[in-house]
Amino acid sequence: MTTPPAVTHVLETSLYVADLDRSAAFYRRLFGFEVFVQDARMCALGVPGAQVLLLFLRGAAAAPAHTPGGTIPGHDGAGTLHLCFAIRDAALAAWQQHLAAHGIAQESRVDWPSGSVSLYFRDPDGHLLELATPRLWPNYPAAGAG
Repeated sequence: MTTPPAVTHVLETSLYVADLDRSAAFYRRLFGFEVFVQDARMCALGVPGAQVLLLFLRGAAAAPAHTPGGTIPGHDGAGTLHLCFAIRDAALAAWQQHLAAHGIAQESRVDWPSGSVSLYFRDPDGHLLELATPRLWPNYPAAGAG
């Protein structure tokens, strides 16, 4: 078996939403994400660390999208999905206050055996969002993380 070529990071993650404007406003307001592009079908939001959160209007991306450079195959999703955002240890209390200030209920907190902490809450479509401090996974160490 040969060694696969290297992957550097996850570039895009998608969520499928009922109201694109409402969801885009939620992620901009809560996280301060920059809108890269938005149309009636989708919104691309810049996430720190050279990542992009794509919000698609549910069902709007199921058909292939033809662009001048080629065709993007259709895709869609249903149900409540999960995303986790990395935060620094020192930002945990500030995030708890920030969520409360925006009227967002913390659904759960998990103190992991590794020393990491996860805060769980929902977006307007019921997707489960998580904020996690370093050490949650072996590839998310404390030094230089988040």
